[in-house]
Amino acid sequence: MKIKPRIREINKYQYWGYLFITPWIIGFIVLQLYPLLASLNYSFTDFNMLNDPRYIGFQNYIRMFTKDVNFSQSVKVTLIRVLFAVPMKIIFALMVAMLLNIRLKGMNFYRTIFYLPSIFGGSVAISVLWKFLFMREGLINRLLSVFSIKPVDWLGNPDIALFTVSLVTIWEFGSSMVLFLAGLKQIPRELYEAAKIDGASLLKQFYYVTLPLLTPIVFFNLVMQTINAFQEFTTPFVITSGGPAKSTYLYAMLIYENGFKFLKMGYASALSWLMFIAIIIITALVFKSSPYWVYYGDGGST
Repeated sequence: MKIKPRIREINKYQYWGYLFITPWIIGFIVLQLYPLLASLNYSFTDFNMLNDPRYIGFQNYIRMFTKDVNFSQSVKVTLIRVLFAVPMKIIFALMVAMLLNIRLKGMNFYRTIFYLPSIFGGSVAISVLWKFLFMREGLINRLLSVFSIKPVDWLGNPDIALFTVSLVTIWEFGSSMVLFLAGLKQIPRELYEAAKIDGASLLKQFYYVTLPLLTPIVFFNLVMQTINAFQEFTTPFVITSGGPAKSTYLYAMLIYENGFKFLKMGYASALSWLMFIAIIIITALVFKSSPYWVYYGDGGST
């Protein structure tokens, strides 16, 4: 007799829970799930957004590997950028976090200043500012001229344009820095004191104490920053538009041009799904490797 009211009470609270999450569920279905499934359907069609989609099977996927001359270039540029920008961003964020972990007066102010680039990062305004800084007559070359150094064509030289654009991503290290800083705060001081007693230098303390205990955060930053790097579009598009000589022509630009410039939405959908699958595979490989290098204090693993 006492169980039935209890069940009705639980169901009542469940209904309230469902009611509160209904807006999110509707938004997820309308804004995420439906577009995702629609793009999968369009990837097997010839669709220009003006006429009805025409089913063509796997022709879009075959075309990108056999006929699209820009496909291989965009994949190459994207991989180079990911392999350069992601490790450098993580390393730089860790270095700054260790400096900001020092106990000094006014350190909270410096932490705020170093986090600001992540707030404004990825915006068109920052991209335009970066373009003016590194253009041939920009501020960077003016500063170099003070030391009698010839101007560098940062954005016009195919050999260094991608490096210059990638610096923006590295500069936006604030979110990774905050995570590293939080991890550093959780490392017990007793471990460093024990290492000092054993005669460990600062470098050995970092290698044998700090780095192993930060590997879960390194793992998280590696996964998230890799996913973001593969989808990068705004900054390179605003600064160089893929030039010069397509040296900064990222995969996301290839999707954008085919979908919204050439109105080949079916082909753009196929390109998007290939990227989606590639990101899943790379993320799965990172997860698969984590038991060999990610250390958890409780002895567990991913």
